[in-house]
Amino acid sequence: MSSSWIAHAIIHGLGIALTFAATGYACVALWAVLRGRRASNRAERGLQPVTILKPLHGTEPRLYENLRSFCVQVHPDYQLVFGVRDPDDPAIAVVQRLRAEFPQLAMVLAVEPRVHGANLKVSNLMNMLPHAQHDWLVLADSDISVSADYLTRVTAPLADPEVGIVTCLYHGIPGPSFWSRLGRLFIDDWFAPSVRLSHAFGSTRFAFGSTIALRRNALATIGGFEVLRDTLADDFWLGELTRRAGLRTVLSDVVVGTDVGEARLSELWTHELRWLRTIRSIAPLGFAMTFVCFTTPLLLLGLCLAPGPATMALALLGGAARVLLHFLQRRTSDEAFAWHEVLLVPPRDVLLLMEWAVALAGWQVRWRGQVLHARGGGSAP
Repeated sequence: MSSSWIAHAIIHGLGIALTFAATGYACVALWAVLRGRRASNRAERGLQPVTILKPLHGTEPRLYENLRSFCVQVHPDYQLVFGVRDPDDPAIAVVQRLRAEFPQLAMVLAVEPRVHGANLKVSNLMNMLPHAQHDWLVLADSDISVSADYLTRVTAPLADPEVGIVTCLYHGIPGPSFWSRLGRLFIDDWFAPSVRLSHAFGSTRFAFGSTIALRRNALATIGGFEVLRDTLADDFWLGELTRRAGLRTVLSDVVVGTDVGEARLSELWTHELRWLRTIRSIAPLGFAMTFVCFTTPLLLLGLCLAPGPATMALALLGGAARVLLHFLQRRTSDEAFAWHEVLLVPPRDVLLLMEWAVALAGWQVRWRGQVLHARGGGSAP
């Protein structure tokens, strides 16, 4: 048996393996998303009073619209606490506008420059918490938009004392640029299906800044926001620490919107690299296997390494599943459906594969002017 034949067999086998892995992931992810869309954890009304904590930092293109969506909730009793560090922060003007528009709402603006650790968002939350009037809390990032029944639905599971946190998936709301539309697919076509898949197989090892609802006593059990002040992935660790305390994490059936506003490739690259390195710091082994999620380049590579009818049939199945997944996820958002955006799927997968490879090569991330190291839990150097 010649060495060239052995090398050919290894390459051919690798091609089939890559094609099978990419196709298998696409098909299982499609199943998980379909399963997730049928799931529901709605609960009856008659909930406890809630305080929403909204840490702010500067202006964003849709900041007013996003914050306003939290002011028109059908929940019967809730308070809004906004927090900024800088007394000259332009987000203050947006809060003042909302105060004038909704004078009946319990609304507090906390302006406090004290910094408690490397994570400035957590410092902001620590400064805001004393203003919270209620024992049920909801944390939501500033770029999140929600429906009017959001607060009622996401807090309902907190009535169960065994629940630690409730969190939400999200879909992207792109800006006018090409890069923001490509960034939206990072969320809709890759991130959300991977969470759905993990959840379908029983994992609840996640928590997202889009929404974290919890009781004040659960927060106290883990040591308060103070234990998160030097962490990068504060949302994940808020969930992880409550799970370690024996409390459950609930993935709500609510899907909220998040702005994707990157106007340049460099902005998109930096943002997504931060996400990927943060994910790597949380689950390094799982992240190393993430390449199977990048369907298009893996299918093409598999076909190149192992051309033939069997590989082609497998690749066509994987490609069809990937396209169906894209269209299914596009139905999640309220934006007008655009068939031509399926053409973005191949470049989106290729860019993700490149970012994944770079994410493996380092730990440094940039976040709101800070340079942090994901490997060290997010501490500033």
